[in-house]
Formats: sequence, structure tokens, C-alpha cells
Amino acid sequence: MENKSKDVKVSIIIPTMNEEESIAHVLNEVHEAVKHLDYEILIVDTDSKDKTVEIAKEKGAKVINEPRRGYGRAYKTGFENANGDLIVTLDADCTYPACDIPKLIDLLEKERIDFITCDRLSTLEKGVMSLQHRFGNWVLKTAMNLLFGMKIKDSQSGMWIFRRDILDDIELTSDGMPLSEEIKIETWKKGFITKEVPIEYRIRKGEKKLSSWRDGIKNLTFLFKKRF
Repeated sequence: MENKSKDVKVSIIIPTMNEEESIAHVLNEVHEAVKHLDYEILIVDTDSKDKTVEIAKEKGAKVINEPRRGYGRAYKTGFENANGDLIVTLDADCTYPACDIPKLIDLLEKERIDFITCDRLSTLEKGVMSLQHRFGNWVLKTAMNLLFGMKIKDSQSGMWIFRRDILDDIELTSDGMPLSEEIKIETWKKGFITKEVPIEYRIRKGEKKLSSWRDGIKNLTFLFKKRF
């Protein structure tokens, strides 16, 4: 099958911090999914104390050391170092389906979309996400939609596929978890062609890094600050 995405380079960015239990599996899945593409894998590592960096290098990823803490900071560092025309983001805990990358890139190219964000919640299976986490996602999604006039189903999703050049026209201020909200708000505000696509969300492997209440409050506070 002829694929226009063969003509572009793809940068897959994965933030890590102590992900030795899952990173090999994630990278194997990425390599298998995009083997027909011109691609690079950038691991942005925040001071891992285990074998994450060693495993990532063995699996052919480029490792960027980022000592500054923060989910958003890791992604912004990854964006700065990416050489691809398209950028794909994933978590390092096996929750996102790397196998879907090719079809999402094809969709982006076919429909001339600028930014795709993946919706974990519409097809969420029982037991994959706690009730507390699901409720928090609902609160944040509802607040974001009301504050910014959006119609998004999953404001916190961290799997995105987008054209790198949109980064020149959006302003990303958050170094923390709210970056997942901010990048969606910015692409919508600036009038880019965006689409939300449902994906399978999986049970995570390894240590949980998210603090539901603390990070939820930070994300909610960020939404009000950004709006007003």
C-alpha cells in the first residue's frame, strides 16, 4: 500500500523516569509499528535511577537527559530536539497503543489534519482506570470545555500526533501535567485543524507517577489561570 507518510520523518517522543519494567516493551512495539517509516525515537529522561537509560539505548533510542522535573518540561525538551516533520508522543508505561501510530499518521495526512489527540475514555474497559481517576478526568474535561468553548472528550490524554511546524505558532507555558491540556487549548485557539480519535487504553506497567488529587488540582487551577 502506497503511503504518503513514507516521505516524511517522524519523531516519537517518550518521557521517562524509572521505567525499566516497561520501556523495552514500548520501544519494541514502536519499532515494529513504524519500521516502514523514516523515524527517530527520543527518550527524554529525568534522572532515572534504574536501567531505563541503558535499555533505551540498547533498543536504539536517542536519550536526552533532562534533569529539570516535570511532564511538560520533558515534552518541551523533546520538541526542541526533534528532527521530524511529524511528532508522536507516548507514555513509557505501555498504556498507549504504539501499534496505532501508522494509521493515525495516515489519517493526519489523508485528512490534512494539523493535530490529533487520542481519546482514552470513550472505549475504556473496566478495571483499566480507577473510579477516582475517571472522575478526575471528567471534572477536568468538563471545566476545559466550559472555560474554552471546546467539545473534547479526553482533556488529559498524552498521545498526540501533529505537524511539528505548529509549535512555531502556539505558546506552551506549563512545565507540568497541565501541558496535556494546554497543547489542546492552544491548537484549538489558533485555528488549527484538529481531531480527537478514540484508542484502546491499557493497564500500566511499573510504578505509578501520577498523584490523582494533587495533579488534578494543579490541572484545574491551570485551566482557570489560562482562561482569566
